[in-house]
Amino acid sequence: MDTTLQDPLVGRLLDGRYRVQARIAAGGMATVYRAVDTRLDRELALKVMHPALAVDGAFVDRFIREAKSVARLSHPNVVGVFDQGTDGTYVYLAMEYVAGCTLRDVLRERGALQPRAALDILEPILAALGAAHRAGLVHRDMKPENVLIGDDGRVKVADFGLVRAVDNNTTATTGTVLGTVSYLAPEQIENGTADARVDVYACGVVLYEMLTGGKPHTGGSAAQVLYQHLHEDVRPPSESVPGLATELDGLVALATAREPARRPQDAVALLSRARGARAALTDAQLDLVPPHAKDVPADGDDTERTSVLPRTGVEQLRLPGSPADAELNRTARLELPAAAAASPAERTTRLHPAPAAAPRTGLFRQRRTATLIAAVLLVLGLGAGVWYINAGQFTTVPAVLDLPQAEAEKTLRDEGLRVKVVRGYSPNVERGHVMATDPENGKRIRGTGTVTLTVSRGPEVVAIPDLAGTPVADARRELRDRGLTPGTEAREFSDEVAKGSVIRTDPAAGSKRRPDTAVALTISRGAPVDVPDVVGAARADAESALTGAGLQVKFADEPVYAPQAKDTVAQQSPGKGEKLGKGDTITLTLSKGPEMITVPDVTGKSTDDAKRQLTDLGFEVEVQKPLLFPQDSVDTQSVGGGDQAPKGSKITIKLKGAL
Repeated sequence: MDTTLQDPLVGRLLDGRYRVQARIAAGGMATVYRAVDTRLDRELALKVMHPALAVDGAFVDRFIREAKSVARLSHPNVVGVFDQGTDGTYVYLAMEYVAGCTLRDVLRERGALQPRAALDILEPILAALGAAHRAGLVHRDMKPENVLIGDDGRVKVADFGLVRAVDNNTTATTGTVLGTVSYLAPEQIENGTADARVDVYACGVVLYEMLTGGKPHTGGSAAQVLYQHLHEDVRPPSESVPGLATELDGLVALATAREPARRPQDAVALLSRARGARAALTDAQLDLVPPHAKDVPADGDDTERTSVLPRTGVEQLRLPGSPADAELNRTARLELPAAAAASPAERTTRLHPAPAAAPRTGLFRQRRTATLIAAVLLVLGLGAGVWYINAGQFTTVPAVLDLPQAEAEKTLRDEGLRVKVVRGYSPNVERGHVMATDPENGKRIRGTGTVTLTVSRGPEVVAIPDLAGTPVADARRELRDRGLTPGTEAREFSDEVAKGSVIRTDPAAGSKRRPDTAVALTISRGAPVDVPDVVGAARADAESALTGAGLQVKFADEPVYAPQAKDTVAQQSPGKGEKLGKGDTITLTLSKGPEMITVPDVTGKSTDDAKRQLTDLGFEVEVQKPLLFPQDSVDTQSVGGGDQAPKGSKITIKLKGAL
């Protein structure tokens, strides 16, 4: 029976623009159609949300926000989002249409892939995820069904954003874990956290599946697979593919490490490791045929080899051109409470198949009984643990909207929740108050989970206030209250503005700026005061003159030798003629009087020798020469040898004459 003909959207013009032609796939959250944009006359894919989800306003809002984020993500390996809209009860995304198949189709038809083909597919997947991770997006449902391979060999990743929106909604309301169980990272199962490293883990599982043709964790029930994710490392793919290069074992082990800290931080880092592993492999290792491969072309048969990605001179995998099937957007749900509630007999059947018939001896009956008891106890323990992890640890997010940040953080921590704070602009919510939470108020979250608070920065544009004449401390406070940042401060004299108050701001008052903009302040030093000259004045007289001019006086700790008389001012800083503001401080240094130096006897010495000896001791030297026939020999000196004179004073030497 052709279900396409029964679909009410097929043949309809959606939102007055998109002519729905055929249904491509149907999943748990949406149905995908092939359609034509009648305005631009191009073929595209429409992902239409199921009406049951579309009636939830909070879910739709989150779906739209995520769609906008993905639409800004422009990358050749990401399925592009063109448009988003609603038509009555239908909420839809208009996306790039990729004619071809999914990676799941390839694995179903070909089984395991040769390492070269697996890396050719993995690298564009990681490039797409890397671009998303650097843009702050996490896929959260990476699996072969979400990898599209076009008829032209291009590899594209689909379903960015939708998983995030559904996860935040459905987990809170039903207690289920969203995502395909085989690709869930341990931290997603254990505490609900999901950052870029959960996509890295899923890519490691996908690589294992491409190399071996099977998933690393298998079991009779979803609970068994879940238990293996939490407690067992992924086995090296070389156990299933003899001769597989150890570099590929290491790449899988690195990506699927159970502890997130041991994995590469994002897909960009894993892509670098994947390229390094490829470079280390020989052609023989890259073209190794896995034992589970199907229909691999024989060596030398070039007619059956094409390239997944354009790569000159490298043999690649020929990919089927079958259309995507109904698994394109299917997301498996693991109902953990139901698994935990199963009877011991049912759980035993799921985890451990019934043992084969054995000889009816006492020994074998005892062994079979012990095995059955152990299996029942294991399943009971596993069921209780699974229930506790996925149902027993939930709490409800308390209402903290519009509360001050500190109060909101305290309320959440009192509930045992962790808190992460981000900031955003809001014209309605007061700066410093909570404008949004993730998860939202009333949603369920694990008892040790993290709630992200979005704290308001106030309006996105702020007017610079007029702070002229405002004391600087009050001006700084006013800027912070408006969401601005006090910037550099310069000081200048002003006859009109009191000392310590703002003269002007930069940007000027009334200018429009974004919050957190730095605003420079020019602060008044008050009316200028000309510094009087008090050098040589007595201490008391100098202090009186300066304080009378409105200045503060500070004396240096130690007096100095100076030509000025003892206890008079030898130095002042700032000096005469400089300008200070009222209340500024000037430093005075008192004199110890001149330093007395013993004058050497320089009679009979040459002029140069005499001058050198006296100037080295700090004296000034004046040379007097006779009118006629002066000789280069000192005849007399103004201060006799052995006498003392003040350091810096002048000593006159007179030269001998020829007569």
